[in-house]
Amino acid sequence: MGTLCTGTASWPNCSTSTCWATPPTLDSDLSQGTQAVQGLALCTLSTMGSAEMCRDLATEVEKLLLQPSPYVRKKAVLTAVHMIRKVPELSTVFLPPCAQLLHERHHGILLGTITLIMELCERSPAALKHFRKVVPQLVQILRTLLTTGYSTEHSISGVSDPFLQVQILRLLRILGRNHEESSETMNDLLAQVATNTDTSRNAGNAVLFETVLTILDIRSAAGLRVLAVNILGRFLLNSDKNIRYVALTSLLRLVQSDHSAVQRHRPTVVECLQEPDTSLSRRALELSLALVNSSNVRAMTQELQGFLQSCPTDLRADCASGILLAAERYAPTKRWHIDTILRVLTTAGAHVRDDAVANLTQLIGGAQELHAYSVRRLYCALAEDISQQPLVQVAAWCIGEYGDLLLEGSCEEIEPLQVEEEEVLALLERVLQSHMSLPATRGYALTALMKLSTRLRGDNNRIRQVVSIYGSCLDVELQQRAVEYDTLFRKYDHMRAAILEKMPLVERGGPQVDEEAKESKEARLLEAAPVPTEPQASKLLDLLDLLDGPSEDAQHPRPLDPSPGGALVHLLDLPCAPPPAAPIPNLKVFEREGLQLSLSFVRPPETPALLLITVTATNTSGGDVTHFICQAAVPKSFQLQLQAPSGDTVPAQGGLPMTQLLRILNPNKAPLRLKLRLTYTHFGQSVQEIFEVNNLPVETWQ
Repeated sequence: MGTLCTGTASWPNCSTSTCWATPPTLDSDLSQGTQAVQGLALCTLSTMGSAEMCRDLATEVEKLLLQPSPYVRKKAVLTAVHMIRKVPELSTVFLPPCAQLLHERHHGILLGTITLIMELCERSPAALKHFRKVVPQLVQILRTLLTTGYSTEHSISGVSDPFLQVQILRLLRILGRNHEESSETMNDLLAQVATNTDTSRNAGNAVLFETVLTILDIRSAAGLRVLAVNILGRFLLNSDKNIRYVALTSLLRLVQSDHSAVQRHRPTVVECLQEPDTSLSRRALELSLALVNSSNVRAMTQELQGFLQSCPTDLRADCASGILLAAERYAPTKRWHIDTILRVLTTAGAHVRDDAVANLTQLIGGAQELHAYSVRRLYCALAEDISQQPLVQVAAWCIGEYGDLLLEGSCEEIEPLQVEEEEVLALLERVLQSHMSLPATRGYALTALMKLSTRLRGDNNRIRQVVSIYGSCLDVELQQRAVEYDTLFRKYDHMRAAILEKMPLVERGGPQVDEEAKESKEARLLEAAPVPTEPQASKLLDLLDLLDGPSEDAQHPRPLDPSPGGALVHLLDLPCAPPPAAPIPNLKVFEREGLQLSLSFVRPPETPALLLITVTATNTSGGDVTHFICQAAVPKSFQLQLQAPSGDTVPAQGGLPMTQLLRILNPNKAPLRLKLRLTYTHFGQSVQEIFEVNNLPVETWQ
């Protein structure tokens, strides 16, 4: 096909202002002997060459790799890099010339060759195995750069050719990864680079950082790894913010594999918390939380609590959550654990996670010997400040449960405190009337007043008046509580003391306990059910009536036959062996940046109204998802119970998934709607997602 030529003649023998001529192709340009034409063709191919063009012209570029002209060879190497990225299967074409090009003295050609070998090794296992043989040659090139220099014109701030050094170190990192022999060959050289590189200039810091990454990524000696961590520790003292940020990020990656080596730099890391740059202080916070263990939990928690008081607002939630998680994992005593949570709630109560209130109430309830101490501490904290809503909720719950201990004044661990009944009631009324109190907080306070009606020795008229006032509250839930409590006073006063007893101790179960309970339950379901006695049969029939929903029979139950046989008459009408239900299909409900959330469903045949939902979180991205919390909500006609998750971290690269079990009771067999809230940290960013799942399979509720 011809090309339209306008204006001045562009091709030979073209004398007219407008003519048709056949242009030279890239193939013919590459085969010409003119360096300028060959260079222009190579630039065109490396910039806009398609996969088909790369396949057709690969052999031509291979020939140019060994041309006498350094200008053409350099551009041919760069074109080969583009071809490998575009068509990885062309790696076999460029393997033979690379070994010869490593002997080049031309800076550009050698730098391009190193880049080409890196691309080949990352895309071809055969190339990786092939180039591991040239590790001694690469080591010698880098040693020459360190001792005699390569070319003075490429030195920067006294560092000999830092760009070439960095590329060689990156290639050595690829070749030494998971390969013992190659790693041993480069160990001595890496130690030499790490100790002799000038760090007064940015170029030297760049070379040193690549050296550290290479040491940590290959199978290096233990002493060399400690040296690398110490270099990162020195980076933390650098005046350049970028270098400090790089050091914090690298140490954060190392904290799992070289925890003891990173621990040596803990004081410097803690100092970085005071950085005015938010990105630096956030990285320092993440690293500080990762350094907490059972031996330093007291000191680190004290430092983090000091940071919590002055940290930027956008870091308070992460700092508070991190302190609470560290205290839960490494608390030396229950009292220390309670004190730590109270300090966090007092300092940053508005920024803690939603489960902080439940966790603290469960912790206090399980520490019977600390009930008097806890209620006094919380009462004093509440009297000073009622603005921190989680703190107010915990304090109201604790005063309602253990108000009698508050009035007794029997706690010997703190200074004596004389509290009168009127003062306690006035404080709770103040919480109820405060404009800062959330509806949930008012609910805690109202329930606390109701419970105090059975724990105080005085007259309950004041409590009854407050309860009756909230019977006309605009908040429906608070109004419902008040009406029920008022009814309890008026009609069921004889049952009030029994109903408002102290909450029983609740054992805190972890994932392992939940798994064992699940396995034991499945084992029990597989066993044959024993013949029930009369009370068991009655309870079973009542349960069936409850799950079938409200009806006339449920409101007016007919009398049962007192004999065991009569009690089982209705059970005999049920099929002995119901056909197995078809499996309910799984449902993917969330996907973002590699994090996926799917739901699987099981309806136990023996309890049709019960739905078991297993939430499975997987992560295919390159970074771990940490502090993962999944919360669920259902309409009021349903009953929801969330089991403890299998963990709070979803490993990267498709690691072990995180699971959590949801138990939903649907007695009315109504269509199920589920609202989920996900909170997690991914790539250093805090994420919160709230969404509703309306497309659940009909098999989950019909």
